[in-house]
Amino acid sequence: MVREFKLPDVGEGVAEGELVSWQVEEGDTVTEDQAVAEVETDKAIVEIPSPVNGTVRELLAEEGEVVPVGNVLLTFNVEGEEAEPEEEATESAEASTDSQEAAAEESSTSADAEETETPEGRVFAAPSARRLARELGVDIASVEGTGPSGRVSEHDVRAAAESATESEAEEESEAVESEPADSGPATETGTAGGTGATTAAAPAQVESADRERTLAAPATRRLADEQGIDINAVPSTEERDGQAFVTPEAVREYAEAQQQAQAADAAAVATGETGPREERIPYRGIRRTIGKQMQKSKFTAPHVTHHDSIDVTELVETRAELKEIAEERGIKLTYMPFVLKAIVAALKDYPYLNSALDEENDEIVVKNYYNIGIAVATDDGLMVPVLKDVDKKDMLQISSEMNELVEKARDRTISREEMQGGTFTITNFGAIGGEYATPIINHPEVGILGLGELKKRPVVVDDEVEARYTLPISMSIDHRIIDGAVVASFANQLLEYLHNPRLLLLE
Repeated sequence: MVREFKLPDVGEGVAEGELVSWQVEEGDTVTEDQAVAEVETDKAIVEIPSPVNGTVRELLAEEGEVVPVGNVLLTFNVEGEEAEPEEEATESAEASTDSQEAAAEESSTSADAEETETPEGRVFAAPSARRLARELGVDIASVEGTGPSGRVSEHDVRAAAESATESEAEEESEAVESEPADSGPATETGTAGGTGATTAAAPAQVESADRERTLAAPATRRLADEQGIDINAVPSTEERDGQAFVTPEAVREYAEAQQQAQAADAAAVATGETGPREERIPYRGIRRTIGKQMQKSKFTAPHVTHHDSIDVTELVETRAELKEIAEERGIKLTYMPFVLKAIVAALKDYPYLNSALDEENDEIVVKNYYNIGIAVATDDGLMVPVLKDVDKKDMLQISSEMNELVEKARDRTISREEMQGGTFTITNFGAIGGEYATPIINHPEVGILGLGELKKRPVVVDDEVEARYTLPISMSIDHRIIDGAVVASFANQLLEYLHNPRLLLLE
């Protein structure tokens, strides 16, 4: 029995996923819960398990393809049950044929069946090769595979298509040359032909890769020679006697295009450019997810950003004292746990910054739990793991769990659940330089804190200028919920905790 397996809903609100890689091939035997594919969705890569014991029948998507949830991803032959015989289905269809229309439909079904099986057994081919075969009109059952275990590749399909084209061209050429000289009026090339010889076929671009012989008038061939152009390389929009026919206009256009390309290459060399002037990269995966989320946030929540800075020399000294103790316990202590504790302490005094707007019900949802998202720059884009219940954890526990989440985000082993449920977000752009920015809110949250670079700057202390460690901050808020005065007060409270970290002992 053939079992279809549709891409399941791998997370709330997910409508599609990008197929990162197949973990199986057609013909492989799989067991229930065995991973058959890796799919990237909403910043995370998840493994898709098999729902049954059986054999992989056909892979219906290519790696890199975006598949909507609910679309058939692959099919299985369920273990212990026979797949529906294609030949029996064909015979049944033939027996029920009672009109030319039904016969045409049956013929199409039979052709599809030949794509998947042959009398000798199953045809193993990549989904891309099957798709290419359908586009080129190639019977994949007749293609000899050169891949592992006789697997048919795209190269094999193209080779079969080219071979068929060459054979047809030779047959047509022989048929034209064998026709009597008086069978019809002469064409421009002097070759006699039937009534179709003087009438151009429907326009069709015939590329040089698909032909070895080109029909053209002697004057056109001389023009191509003068321009130093291989006439077989000139695209044609006409066919005569089943072969490409090139006009003088096509030769001139091709020559002009070649000259322009050569001029562009020369200009690129002159300016020191060695590669292509432009490159097109698919906009998908994490980059597209980030883009959609940022666009939604920016055009939904009116942003306001508040900037400030504070002397954090005492914080630097406190962290230096505790760093050695943390290392003895196998924990790397950064400044971030101090910032997280300070954020939670300030959020308790300003609860609307730890809320969300339920637009459907016109309600502000104030959250009495504190799950802080931490933006992490990775090779694949920005990811935001969420540290849950920060208010219930001590400094070393926060540090240990945060370091683990950051590492999992960077090596792409983090789960979707570990990036959900945030109530407030922090981003540290100062780690790569810079003082101030305008961070975009992680919607539907209403606030995000951006940290600038912590370093020594001139500070006035008792009317004297000293070099002190300072920390700039940039706080963006959803102005529908938070007013400017509130964010300024929140920032003052936060900075006071960071200026005097001993206050955190009271929290």
